[in-house]
Amino acid sequence: MLPNRIVARFADGRMLKGTTQDFAPAKDAFHVIGSEGGSRPERVAVADLKAVFFVKSLVGNPAYMEVKEFAGPVAGRKVQVTFKDGETLVGSTQGYQADRPGFFMTPADPQSNNERIFVVARAVAKVSFVS
Repeated sequence: MLPNRIVARFADGRMLKGTTQDFAPAKDAFHVIGSEGGSRPERVAVADLKAVFFVKSLVGNPAYMEVKEFAGPVAGRKVQVTFKDGETLVGSTQGYQADRPGFFMTPADPQSNNERIFVVARAVAKVSFVS
């Protein structure tokens, strides 16, 4: 199994960039090998997170302003997620259920560095379906 490049964003504002091979939505924790050096995996509890961003590049482009509109047809339902910290994401989902601990979404912007995002439900203030 190839490792996934991720950015784990914690509910307290911390961020951990690296790779993982054992993330699963139903698991309480997973391991990340940080991109800042060292080869020891760090255990990350999903309960401590805001979201897990599966990214194209760990470097990304901090100057890029992500488009929050859909350019064409999408698979799944269009959704807007507002986190408790005020950040808003727009994308689509095929697996949102309010009673689950989280769900995957794909960003609306195809140029985004994010390929998909696992949103942790306890960090969300509001989920809205958009047209």
